[in-house]
Amino acid sequence: MQGPLITVTDTAKMHVEKLRADGGYNVEHALRVSVDGGGCSGLVYKLDFEENAQAGDQVFEHNGIRLMVNIKSLLYLVGTELDFSGGLKGEGFHFKNPNASRTCACGESFSV
Repeated sequence: MQGPLITVTDTAKMHVEKLRADGGYNVEHALRVSVDGGGCSGLVYKLDFEENAQAGDQVFEHNGIRLMVNIKSLLYLVGTELDFSGGLKGEGFHFKNPNASRTCACGESFSV
């Protein structure tokens, strides 16, 4: 595969680094990006900090942020851009996922 599996915008990077510091995590803690069942469209995004990869994880870096993604979630996330917005639609992380065929109105869940 050419290019990063998931990209992180500069704005998202800044907020990931702030959350990591505020939460008492060190730079060894990667951002785990995953997909779980749920939400009004069927799938929801999850973000957590973890220090150690699990069996089957893909670990890579983009824009200075180390990311961990399990193989099942990666199938849904390849090509996704992680961004952060403080706009009128609400402050928080937003996923620009080219694999999503539909998203709910609030943007918190998707389907493929």
